[in-house]
Amino acid sequence: MGETTAQIAAEHPQTDFIAVEVHGPGVGALLKQIEALGLKNLRLIRHDAVEVLERMIPDGALAGLHLFFPDPWPKKRHHKRRLVQPPFAALAARKLAPGGYLHAATDWPEYAEQMDAVFSADPLLRKADQSKTRPVTKFERRGIGLGHPVRDLLFLRRQE
Repeated sequence: MGETTAQIAAEHPQTDFIAVEVHGPGVGALLKQIEALGLKNLRLIRHDAVEVLERMIPDGALAGLHLFFPDPWPKKRHHKRRLVQPPFAALAARKLAPGGYLHAATDWPEYAEQMDAVFSADPLLRKADQSKTRPVTKFERRGIGLGHPVRDLLFLRRQE
């Protein structure tokens, strides 16, 4: 619903952010947050994130990419619908500037292992030892309430 995105933008007023959301209520909630907080550094695109990356973002243009709690599609027959697959990793890596970061988080251990393997296999990305902090998300609170362990993954775009 955009609360985490708005908080990150509010905490980093010197950095410009683009939020991509396809869910109508999430778009509306984030627009309300942007107005309430007077955020001038956050823009919102209501569209599919993959299409936005493919068609609207030039290669090497992003300093960072946040992927917090994507749909885990927990049933095995639905795993093919998961966002984090090799083609997405390659797309995300291309859009990052050299030295840019990709910060992903999930509360599904099996999906965390898949994300780690997929991002680690991309030749443009390298796993980072450092960690990045972030606010707790709505989905994270729900997962913690269900006893799910949260895992953050950080990758950097290799310098060319």
